[in-house]
Amino acid sequence: MFDPTAFDNMKVVIEGALYDLDSSGDIVITDRNDLINMAKMSRQFNVSFQLPNSSITAVIEMKSMLVNLAAELIPNPLSGQLAGCHVKLQFFLEHRGKKLDYHALEAILLNLWGATRKITMAVQYDPLENEKKFSNVITVEFDRLISEDQLDDLVEMTEVMTTTLEQLEHFYYEK
Repeated sequence: MFDPTAFDNMKVVIEGALYDLDSSGDIVITDRNDLINMAKMSRQFNVSFQLPNSSITAVIEMKSMLVNLAAELIPNPLSGQLAGCHVKLQFFLEHRGKKLDYHALEAILLNLWGATRKITMAVQYDPLENEKKFSNVITVEFDRLISEDQLDDLVEMTEVMTTTLEQLEHFYYEK
């Protein structure tokens, strides 16, 4: 019988948690991708979602490289350190020239995700447009592999992502 990999098990947990939130009307799933890169023997899975009636998008992405799969399938002394996957969270917002306090935004994210997370922000716009449309991307990364030992944490992560969307909504539109 097929024994699912850690990647498969974690993907199912994330999907279940997000589709439960979608079914209850707490979020709206807007995209889903499950990719295999045959050249690099890697896998990537991501789901995009929003709060109902919101334009801010959240994306949770899991990525597993060949070394992660090999550590799981061919046990050796380093298997415990390499088995698992990388998780990255992103939040996307577009607006027209609104001044934002990025330090206050960082404080909100650090409060939700903790000081041990790597939080980066990028702002992009077309300088040739008369009325500038800004695209903001906020990325939250975990500087370690996530393993099956953290399955419960993945469910909690989806709930904190929803809270993050609520707080970003408040920050961007209530100020």
